[in-house]
Amino acid sequence: MWIERIPAPFASLYEKAAKLVVGSYYAGVARDIAGFLKTGLILDLGTGPGYLPIEIVRICPSIRVVGIDLSRRLIKMAQANALKTELHDRVHFEVGNAARLRFQDNAYDMVISTGMLHGLKNPVQVLKESYRVLKPGGEAWIYDPAKVTSQVDMKSWKASLTLTEELMNVVFALFARLNPPRPYNKAQAAAMIAASPFKEYELEEDKEEIKIKLKKPRQD
Repeated sequence: MWIERIPAPFASLYEKAAKLVVGSYYAGVARDIAGFLKTGLILDLGTGPGYLPIEIVRICPSIRVVGIDLSRRLIKMAQANALKTELHDRVHFEVGNAARLRFQDNAYDMVISTGMLHGLKNPVQVLKESYRVLKPGGEAWIYDPAKVTSQVDMKSWKASLTLTEELMNVVFALFARLNPPRPYNKAQAAAMIAASPFKEYELEEDKEEIKIKLKKPRQD
């Protein structure tokens, strides 16, 4: 059994964990991205509760971000999180499949993703779609499996759970055993990229995360 989305009963568990790492993880990723792209339109694949797009537009006023996710529950959370800020007019969240993007060719200045690639049935197809929607000269940055989980303060997270969420966490532990993470190593990531249209790329690997930077040529 291979499930690409966070099932709705577990969405609040994920959202509360993600919220705890806004400062320790998402803010750093947002600074890296804003340092590279000063203005333009970004597509965030597997956006979850939307904290990364919100951080990006908070740092860089000239950037707009569209976030997509297969989970309707998480998209509703992302929309609600955006509305709590004064930045909601520069972020847009919608349900969408990264392997079948509805967007036109050459629509985005940058494509980003954190912690999604290892959970995909067909990661090469997602890379192909990322290439298609990127403008010439644009880049796709993929962080996988992302250091989100390792940076969550588990004591604070557990203290934030309702009784129902505590029960769902027990169920989630079983779900995680049936759907274990399938993180890629550097060689596997390189083989995946070789099967995609991307030819120019950089790979960085540490014990928790692979960072993939892919570039679409200016002349295709």
